[in-house]
Amino acid sequence: MTPTLICLTPVKNEAWILDRFLRCAALWADHILVADQGSGDDSVAIARTHPKVTVLENPGTTYDEGARQRLLLEAARKIPGPRILLALDADEMLTARATDNPEWKTLLSAPPGTVLRFQWVNLRPDMETCWVPDEDIPFGFVDDGTPHAGSAIHSRRLPVPPGAPSLLLRGIKVLHYQYTDWARMESKQRWYQCWERVNQPHRRPAHIYRQYHHMHAVDAGQARPVRREWLAGCEEQGIDMTSVRRQGVPWWDAEVLKLLAHHGAAAFRRTDIWDVDWAKLAEGLGLGGDHCRDPRTRLDRAVLAWLRATQGRSTRLRPRLIQWLLRFVGW
Repeated sequence: MTPTLICLTPVKNEAWILDRFLRCAALWADHILVADQGSGDDSVAIARTHPKVTVLENPGTTYDEGARQRLLLEAARKIPGPRILLALDADEMLTARATDNPEWKTLLSAPPGTVLRFQWVNLRPDMETCWVPDEDIPFGFVDDGTPHAGSAIHSRRLPVPPGAPSLLLRGIKVLHYQYTDWARMESKQRWYQCWERVNQPHRRPAHIYRQYHHMHAVDAGQARPVRREWLAGCEEQGIDMTSVRRQGVPWWDAEVLKLLAHHGAAAFRRTDIWDVDWAKLAEGLGLGGDHCRDPRTRLDRAVLAWLRATQGRSTRLRPRLIQWLLRFVGW
């Protein structure tokens, strides 16, 4: 029996790219499950215009990747028969003509319990170049009922059982559009850093900086051209694969303002979020800005400037040694 292809996608305020994603996913998926967590934009309305989509309500009030993954997985497992699950975010699409690639037959015939790994093609803002991390990402799973716990942040999206067989796909890739809107991406990274400070207070501020500025360590030598065949098949279906729909103030910035109001600006003085004038932004939104004025000391500013300057060579001995010493002054 041919397995059912099910796409699992969590959503919150993804109207900027959701229609493109759903049109691309519909080219290969039998079912598309969208778990919306209180979007304030047109995400739900957009999703409901696509016939293969089932919209699920994610009632969670906090950020919890594991919880939303379990919600999607439970819904997928109500669909009878053998299933292949692909867990993609709204800014991720399979390369064009995936079902025509010889690897697709291999994917369809993989035994239950197989983890499906793909290369992650990070598109740059110019849409003409990209970079591909060395690590292959487990975006898919040939479902065998294995339970999935997941973690609150940066969780594996699907079960990856110890010792499970793994299928690495090279011809079919996952296109990642996060970096095509650089301002939106930076807003999201600011929020991630704040989440870490609140929820992982034991982590060193310098380590948090390094993790959430990894894109600044990608040098020109890692850039690769975007191959036309990755997009062309979708464009032939009338799907716009290259424009970027930019919006006003990213919703992540509003979430940072909430954290500043709740925890106070001083809690984030060693977090690299102060390229934004939060007081001015809060006042513009009618929230008052006294609680979110820049609290950084001269030392904080100097360390952040050093981290920024050394991000591209942070693994070398001298920066590593200096970073180790910075722990003695709170970094």
